[in-house]
Amino acid sequence: MSLARTRRWLIVVALAFSSHLASAQSQFKVLYGFGSGNSGGGLQSKLSVDKQGNLYGTTYGGGSHKGGVVFELTPEQNGLWGETVLYDFPAYLNDGAAPNGGPILDSLGNLYGMTTDGGQYHCGVVYELTPAMGTWNETIIYPFCSHPNDVFGPFDNLTLDARGSLYGAARDTFELSRGPEGSWAESILHYFNGENGDGESATAAVILDKNGNIYGTTLGGGGSRLCPVDDGCGTVYELSPVANDPQVDWNRRILYAFGQDSGDGQFPGVDAQLAMDEAGNIFGTTVQGGPNICGEVNCGIVFELSRNSTGRWIKRTIYSFMSGAGGYGPEGGVVIDKAGNLFGTAGAGGSPNCGCGVIYRLSRAQNGGWQYTVLHTFVGSDGAFPSANMIFDSEGNLYGTTETAGPAGYGVVFELTP
Repeated sequence: MSLARTRRWLIVVALAFSSHLASAQSQFKVLYGFGSGNSGGGLQSKLSVDKQGNLYGTTYGGGSHKGGVVFELTPEQNGLWGETVLYDFPAYLNDGAAPNGGPILDSLGNLYGMTTDGGQYHCGVVYELTPAMGTWNETIIYPFCSHPNDVFGPFDNLTLDARGSLYGAARDTFELSRGPEGSWAESILHYFNGENGDGESATAAVILDKNGNIYGTTLGGGGSRLCPVDDGCGTVYELSPVANDPQVDWNRRILYAFGQDSGDGQFPGVDAQLAMDEAGNIFGTTVQGGPNICGEVNCGIVFELSRNSTGRWIKRTIYSFMSGAGGYGPEGGVVIDKAGNLFGTAGAGGSPNCGCGVIYRLSRAQNGGWQYTVLHTFVGSDGAFPSANMIFDSEGNLYGTTETAGPAGYGVVFELTP
């Protein structure tokens, strides 16, 4: 757990069972509270949902071996949700441990994910969970640090393409492609070094467009001289396959480097996966920056990147967070509904008694701007400090996680109907 997250945990201990009511503008429900028994605890992961409406996720701690779990939540006839622990880390020597990113589903119902720790080289692993006769079998398909220039310690989830290849970011961006007899081969698509305007430390999950181009963010780099660190305030990047053949090479292009002026965003979040609409516009968040001050840092922004007539990417700040009831410090990114509205979470601010964060919506206004609305304010008893992207189900309901608090103190999975 990061220092900032550790501080938040200490703050929330006394507030986890607060009786104050949050001012919600939509239907919110805690589906499951973690922390009892071996259910796992501490959620920094994005969820996945299957065709039956079951939810899948991870906790980075807890479980019978204290190394985190992969879980499934299933709706029950009484309106409650039941948890099943599908896998408990680490179950054996050189197994993975501490999964921060959530698992993703393929068309056959197999789950793929990453752990931050464990593995043969203690750098984390990529794992596959396969359902078999009521149980789930784990296969380590790749241990990180398998060669001197390999990636290590991933924080977020994988992305699956139509060919069945897996993409992720763990300081650098990589691909895992299937080989003969169930083997997997790793390719590093780009080494980020922070030099000459390059990004540095790619950690958030990537997205793919219809042409197979990859988009993601880096925590640092970009070269802005207005940042509190020397190498810059982070970037949005694009990786494009050369001649449509990822096995040949990939071109890296920095679409935007944060910190261009005193009111610009700074530092995209560790778990802040980008979102792309049907027109190819990109949306995301930064944890800090913007014109408004929250404590010792600025409050963060929501941004849009779009191409102009010459093909150049133009960045626009569509919302600047501020201290108080509106929440601030978004560590997760945004998701887009069919109407083009954006939904996200801010991990701080909100309730004056807790400061545990909010769920928000950004909808387009008639004047071309965006209208910001708080949909739910966390108060501790219903969870605290959401840090991962939310997801939609087929009916437009939102599902997400909080790092801590809730009924048993170690985070919750929640549902919100806008």
